[in-house]
Amino acid sequence: MATASKEQQLRLYYWTLYRAWGRQHWWPARTRFEVIVGAYLTQNTAWTNVERALRQLRSQSLLNLKGIRDTPLSELEQLIRSAGYFRQKARRLKTFVAFLDSHYGGSLSRMFAQPTGKLREQLLALNGVGPETADSILLYAGQHSVFVVDAYTRRVLERHAILPAGAKYEEIRALCEQALNVGAGVPARAMAAGESQLDFDRPASPDPVALLQGRGRPRLNGTAHTPSPMSLARRTPVAQIYNDMHGLIVGVGKHYCLKSRTKCDECPLQKFLPGVK
Repeated sequence: MATASKEQQLRLYYWTLYRAWGRQHWWPARTRFEVIVGAYLTQNTAWTNVERALRQLRSQSLLNLKGIRDTPLSELEQLIRSAGYFRQKARRLKTFVAFLDSHYGGSLSRMFAQPTGKLREQLLALNGVGPETADSILLYAGQHSVFVVDAYTRRVLERHAILPAGAKYEEIRALCEQALNVGAGVPARAMAAGESQLDFDRPASPDPVALLQGRGRPRLNGTAHTPSPMSLARRTPVAQIYNDMHGLIVGVGKHYCLKSRTKCDECPLQKFLPGVK
């Protein structure tokens, strides 16, 4: 039997993880701006710390453009203190709002209407925005078809010998996008509906309105979040696949492909490890 290409392997990973865990409902947020703030705050810290900072901002009705724009820097620093590096992150949030005001009149809709490549370059030019943060903003806030690469992605692909240690971010992103951009083997009729074939084989999903009201919550798998307005936002089928694949890989990294140890025997991807028959 011919050896599967790297792209074929990644498509198999997607199907395997999706079959095991389903939709991941990333990013957990109510608004596009909340996604952007979260993308900044999650740098070099755990998501639980970010959630505390977001709650602080929300409790003061400051989790919006005007709130970040008008809040004095010193006050903003204290509100997001739980996220760590709070002085840097406060300045970076102010920088983003200033950029949005000067380039797009404070309109996220105008900003996200820009071509992906152009907007990505602009975001990367901002202080404190690296590729992962820029791509998180593009994919999760703007619904652009960009794959997000993080430490979990690197770890999983390295341990499965798909990419060498030290592979560059853009090399990993290009491989993942090429592998998954064809729809990860999703039938055309399913892609047209924005769903995977697996969804046709599953019971009907709970009513989104009921989910947002806290009723009929599904059992969470992997690193799945409870559905939120942003996770339920309209996006292209390819952007949905990138969205879910990133969340699915995070689930592998957090629960099985740990940094200091592995739990391969329990992992859905165990059968794909080199040397496993």
